[in-house]
Amino acid sequence: MAVVAPSLDFLGAKSSLLGARGAARFEEEEIAALEMLEREEFPLAPVPRPMAFNADMKAAGTAPGLFDFKHGTTTLGFVFQGGIIIAVDSRASMGSYIGSQTVKKVIEINDYLLGTMAGGAADCSFWERHLARMCRLYELRNKERISVAGASKLLANIFFNYRGYGLSCGTMVAGWDKKGPSLYMVDDTGARVLGNVFSVGSGSTYAFGVLDTGYKYDLSLEDAVELGRKSIYHATHRDGASGGVVRVYHVHADGWTKKIAGEDVNELHYMYAAKKGMVGDD
Repeated sequence: MAVVAPSLDFLGAKSSLLGARGAARFEEEEIAALEMLEREEFPLAPVPRPMAFNADMKAAGTAPGLFDFKHGTTTLGFVFQGGIIIAVDSRASMGSYIGSQTVKKVIEINDYLLGTMAGGAADCSFWERHLARMCRLYELRNKERISVAGASKLLANIFFNYRGYGLSCGTMVAGWDKKGPSLYMVDDTGARVLGNVFSVGSGSTYAFGVLDTGYKYDLSLEDAVELGRKSIYHATHRDGASGGVVRVYHVHADGWTKKIAGEDVNELHYMYAAKKGMVGDD
């Protein structure tokens, strides 16, 4: 018996029928998408009290432990005579579970601005990439780059508006503008602090132990990069939620430069042990 292929003529008829309406609808959706970029919010879950949803669920006790997020990381940044050093690890974890060893925790906002991620990876990544779009729109409208203070304020305003919604972000915004280098720490409560030395994450106390010992403003670029690398390594050695590879960026008058694309902390462990005359298993 011969098999007759079904006719697909109805597709052409449907497309011609919906041609004008489809084009109009596409244009409406495109305009709506552009408007979404302008807004500092996104549609909320259809629950009675979205702002207090996390608190309500925790108080109800229906999902014990669901909102006790266990995350860890180590990020740091410091200002020195040659600009700013940003150093991070690359491990993503949930308690004792290691989800990834290759997370890129530095968000390249533009050629002169960097952001770091600590806390919830999705929250930090989404909002810092949104910040990159906002900074680009500012540049197009005003014909000049946004300042580091302005970029960090935009991010702080977003976090402030979403207090209580369950965001988990401890970020740094580093960059170079007309005033020179600036380093801000911004967290999910909307707090925004200008400073010279920051470390954020579960391994920050270990990183600070090395950073505070070796930090001084008049460091050479080579010494500054090494201080950032060594601080992150020691944090990964002592903090189980930090690890993977070390990445180091240098922010300067011409933008930013990636100084260390990714060095395995295991290799650094044996390298530093050898410098101390050890074998690495002491």
